[in-house]
Amino acid sequence: MKNFQQFIGSFSFDQRLAEVDIEGSIAHVQMLIKTKIIPASDGKKIIAGLNSILKDLSKGWTLPMEEDIHFAIEKELIRRIGAIGGKMHTARSRNDQVATDLRLYIRKEILTIFDMLNAFQKVLVQKAEKNIDVIMPGYTHLQPAQPIIASHHLLAYAWMIQRDKERIIDCLKRVNVMPLGSAALAGTSFKIDRNYTAKLLEFFRPCENSLDGVSDRDFCAEFIFDLSLISVHLSKLAEEIITWSSVEFNFIHIDDMFTSGSSIMPQKRNPDTAEVIRGKAGRVFGDLTAMLTIMKGLPIAYNRDLQEDKPPVFDATDTVKLCLEVITDIMASLEFKKGRTLKSTEKGFLQATEIADYLARKNIPFRTAHGIVQKIVHYCIDNNKTLDKLSIEEYKKFSKEIESDLYKFIDVKNIVNAKTSYGGTSKKSILKQISDLKKLVRVK
Repeated sequence: MKNFQQFIGSFSFDQRLAEVDIEGSIAHVQMLIKTKIIPASDGKKIIAGLNSILKDLSKGWTLPMEEDIHFAIEKELIRRIGAIGGKMHTARSRNDQVATDLRLYIRKEILTIFDMLNAFQKVLVQKAEKNIDVIMPGYTHLQPAQPIIASHHLLAYAWMIQRDKERIIDCLKRVNVMPLGSAALAGTSFKIDRNYTAKLLEFFRPCENSLDGVSDRDFCAEFIFDLSLISVHLSKLAEEIITWSSVEFNFIHIDDMFTSGSSIMPQKRNPDTAEVIRGKAGRVFGDLTAMLTIMKGLPIAYNRDLQEDKPPVFDATDTVKLCLEVITDIMASLEFKKGRTLKSTEKGFLQATEIADYLARKNIPFRTAHGIVQKIVHYCIDNNKTLDKLSIEEYKKFSKEIESDLYKFIDVKNIVNAKTSYGGTSKKSILKQISDLKKLVRVK
């Protein structure tokens, strides 16, 4: 087979693990020195050689292509310091080596993504604080439902991102467990010190079972799942941006750098960046499906199928990081059109629930009040009127309990600020949310 090495190899994608592979190898050699498995003089030469490779990689030099990154580094080390370099692989296997590398890689990416989520959340909170006087329709089924403050809508996403932060940091508990020392599958007869290696690499602990250590990829699936939920939230917000920036809604303006024109229609400005974010969510879901499919049905311990675990991890990581960077910039540029959003609250009879609540306060059972308001709304539709334009005489046709104080009750500004229940859309509640979120928006 002409392309056998290319088919069986993984260097084309796992070379991005070079830095963490060297990091893990240095710790492993330090442990071999401490336990006197190899002479200290040999270990120091190996560590110096590994550091020289790391230094060259940092300058843009690339390793010659081999079957995988692990073999490429070992071969280059032997080329630089001689046969002594082969002692580096004492008491370990590529099976536990690659599992350790992947955990080190994901650990670093978790912390990077946490910081990116934090930065995005900070923009959402700042934007909510700025737009605390913007009133807009709230929707269910994409139909006008009740008036809300725009900040309330933005903070809903800030709380989603808070859950994403908590989830991805919780994932770290299971990622940050060290397989190194599991060797091929059964452990090793060398008197290694796995706790010492784990301490050097800042793992919480070594894994408890060597079979599980080399075969476990649950942490990969969990990590991509967390990235998938982040993608869900970014896609939902992207959809809001697309909808709100349409001519029909016209609630917001985003910077032209996040839009593009049409090849045939000169008037068009399309929210392409938001659309791409929405589309890329499907790509991340595909990475999760790929990861789960690779894992399912594998006999325990290492199987070559697991070589294919890295592309989904890398792709999902790159995709989510890029989307986070872009949507953070989009939201920083977003401006609400206050007059337009307020005007839109006149459509859809958004005060209907408040009239039902008003009647309930008059000791009318809510279900009865609900039916009365339904009739009032139908009357408005038939007569092309809005709820705030009906006269008291018209209202009294439906209930003698309605008085002139109703108009104050159904003013949209009064409606939103009356929602003082914990987590509601009143200005008081929103200021509480902002205060709480500011305590959570921090660098980990």
